[in-house]
Amino acid sequence: MKEQVRQRALDLGFDGCRFTSAGAPVYSEKFRRWLAEGLHGEMAYLERNASKRTNPELVLSGAKSIITLAVSYAIDQQKQAVPHYEKQPEGIAQESPLGVIARYARFTDYHNVIGAKLKELVAFVHQLSDAQSLWYVDTGPLLERDLAQRAGLGFIGKHTNLISRTLGNWLFLSELITTAQFDPDEPEKNHCGSCTACLEACPTRAITAPFQLDARRCISYLTIELKGSIPVEFRRAIGNRIYGCDDCLQVCPWNRFARQGKMMKPHARNELNQAALLDLLALDEAAFKHRFAGTPILRTKRRGLLRNVCIALGNVGDADALPALTRAAADCEPLIAEHATWALNEITSRLTATARSE
Repeated sequence: MKEQVRQRALDLGFDGCRFTSAGAPVYSEKFRRWLAEGLHGEMAYLERNASKRTNPELVLSGAKSIITLAVSYAIDQQKQAVPHYEKQPEGIAQESPLGVIARYARFTDYHNVIGAKLKELVAFVHQLSDAQSLWYVDTGPLLERDLAQRAGLGFIGKHTNLISRTLGNWLFLSELITTAQFDPDEPEKNHCGSCTACLEACPTRAITAPFQLDARRCISYLTIELKGSIPVEFRRAIGNRIYGCDDCLQVCPWNRFARQGKMMKPHARNELNQAALLDLLALDEAAFKHRFAGTPILRTKRRGLLRNVCIALGNVGDADALPALTRAAADCEPLIAEHATWALNEITSRLTATARSE
């Protein structure tokens, strides 16, 4: 039955399928210490369901097995990821500064794409056994990277993300927790070796030590999870990233084995590869919802995305951005107005410094 389920998962488009028990995750105590130190920032939901995350049987009574699944969102090796810049690069018109969106968000929302396939996989499991099952795509109270490592799907790297020796680290993870009994697969060992590329690449030094992340410093947290004002100390380091950050993932040497997965490929939103900052700043509520319908970016809401856009313009914009930022500084949303004012001051300071040096 186990191999039938694995083959069905691969047929559905998953790039990896491994099995583990429903016992407590290995890193349960480390997770609790991480919470106790406040390193999760304002992600209060992690605390609220911590007991379930450290005891999967509280998620599903009678659970015996967890099926862990991976979906690659690596791009074609012939295509280059859109780079990030702290300063506007040569060759790009100054009147159209660009923002960078994390690679995973340049698709139709993965929750919906993968969720539809998981429903089919659950139905298949139920055809084979009289079981109860629940499925999650980054939505349930499970320590999914821990479970994926124990199942042998990959290993947790020094950047705290899962790395597969056959798929790299551009991965979406999902799980199926079930009362069906499956023999567990062998766990994966860590293969980071002496590499510290991800620690060195982090713009805000959020990876404070190998395998240790201070989410409060992470650009993905700051631009997505944080709902309020972004601390001034991190704004320049954000550069022109407007939704997430790929730096620690991008430099991982295991990506030489990454390959484009077939499940997400048809759902690529190529228009998100390059985002014109001034166009985004002009979006009203209706236009924001229309432009990003069906993508993870809706999660930030207009106020969050335009907050990020203002920071990016403050870092890479020039005099041409001043009229738009002036309008944004009068936005009815205080969060946008605050960050637009900061951006105006940043650009004005640069222009003044340039004028003095000439």
